[in-house]
Amino acid sequence: MKDIIMEENNKFLLIVISGPSGVGKQTIAKELINLMPEIEPSISATTRPMRNGEKDGVDYYFLSQDDFERKIKEGYFIEHAQVHGNLYGTPIDNIKRIQDKGGKLLLVIDVNGGKNVKKAYPKNTILFFIKPPTFYDLKERLHKRGSESAEEINKRLNTAFIELSNQFWYDYIVVNDDPKKAATEIMNHILKGEKNEKLQ
Repeated sequence: MKDIIMEENNKFLLIVISGPSGVGKQTIAKELINLMPEIEPSISATTRPMRNGEKDGVDYYFLSQDDFERKIKEGYFIEHAQVHGNLYGTPIDNIKRIQDKGGKLLLVIDVNGGKNVKKAYPKNTILFFIKPPTFYDLKERLHKRGSESAEEINKRLNTAFIELSNQFWYDYIVVNDDPKKAATEIMNHILKGEKNEKLQ
């Protein structure tokens, strides 16, 4: 990873949102961008099937297993992981683009990916862990989504136990009982951090 890390500056910000499947990360991300239009979304790559309403290059870059593995070898990703049997990764170019122009980038990635980004850019990364009000709420959301089988839902719930055990590694923990409220809380933490930076 050392060869892809460029010299850090304090003019760009990487905002990482992580949390269990079904907790509402993408909805919160959209609400946050509505509140702070200057934030750009980072588009991840994945090998999972496209869901109804999703578009390639907008929601994700949908790749075949072979293409994804080839890009790993080419050093295309700053972080990648296998989640629920599918591969996910963050293209390095997403971060380099924001770094060059000094902007804000929003990454919706898994816990291990968040740790890797923080490790690569410790001074420029802020981590938000999204958790459900209760585990029962998470289970209900996954069932209502209707995009996974019962077996897949059980896999996601088992993974959620592991992810929730990592929440305290994050800078902030945000409970999603309302996406707009959660996005506002994230925005306030970002603005407070920027204000404190200016006072130093």
